[in-house]
Amino acid sequence: MRVFVTGASGHLGSAVVPELLSAGHEVTGLARSDTSAAAIEKLGAQVRRGDLSDLDVLREEANASDGVIHLAFRHDLMVDGDLPGAAKADLDALTAIADGLAGSGKPLVGTGGTAMLVMGGVVGRAGTERDTFPSGGYRIDAENFVADLATSGVRSSIVRLAPTVHSSLDRNGFITAIIAAARRKGCAAYVGEGTNRWPAVHTLDAAALYRLALEKAPAGTRLHGADDEGVPFQQIAAAIGDNLGIPVRSISPVEADDHFGFLGSFVQIDNPTSSAITRELLGWTPTHPGLIADLHEGHYFRA
Repeated sequence: MRVFVTGASGHLGSAVVPELLSAGHEVTGLARSDTSAAAIEKLGAQVRRGDLSDLDVLREEANASDGVIHLAFRHDLMVDGDLPGAAKADLDALTAIADGLAGSGKPLVGTGGTAMLVMGGVVGRAGTERDTFPSGGYRIDAENFVADLATSGVRSSIVRLAPTVHSSLDRNGFITAIIAAARRKGCAAYVGEGTNRWPAVHTLDAAALYRLALEKAPAGTRLHGADDEGVPFQQIAAAIGDNLGIPVRSISPVEADDHFGFLGSFVQIDNPTSSAITRELLGWTPTHPGLIADLHEGHYFRA
């Protein structure tokens, strides 16, 4: 299968591309810079220059491919607080890709997040793949758009990723940002009692899930990229403090923005997430370390 991958040079893409190649697929990756192009070529894939704003490029590559995996996202806008702008860029890109795939029966694997379960009102229990929401802006509208493509002759699926996708490949994710905050402040913090839970998945296990979704997910499927169902945030802070040799302490909600920066509200979400349906449907079996074990391997803390 000839697969077009957006975000191919990023954290997750750097695992998804080798996963696809090792399974015998051909890969073309979208590259917005010379650095990204060189990284994609080093992985063994072909390069198409462009970015998420190049809608004609996205449409053409989708049409020429046998399937698409959409990983790219305007994280720069998210960090700057422009969530509506990031969401619009994502939906515009997906619309162009969908135009190239319409009526073909080819697969499109999109990317969402398990945090949308909290935004959608799932409270006090683990969210499941059956939880859906009629609308809601950031991420939710894009997910619904992808799922609805099943009615337009596209074998579409969406992977809701845990907020913590962790491994030695992670250079700019939430865990690295939380560790950076701990270094700056001289302590590893959690909010309140720190009992709120974050799901997590190893990068290589997530890559395997994307490949399986491309190859065999039924049209309109929602999937959960979560191995750890919910790690209490206090345990995450404790592992960070232990590895940095700094104190671990509770902070109040009003202190969270000062300590964590743009993640001040996000570190407080309680987002337990089940992936039981995904595992049964696709035969997905994570084999790599969970979040706490991965933190204690030490690679996040080396200079």
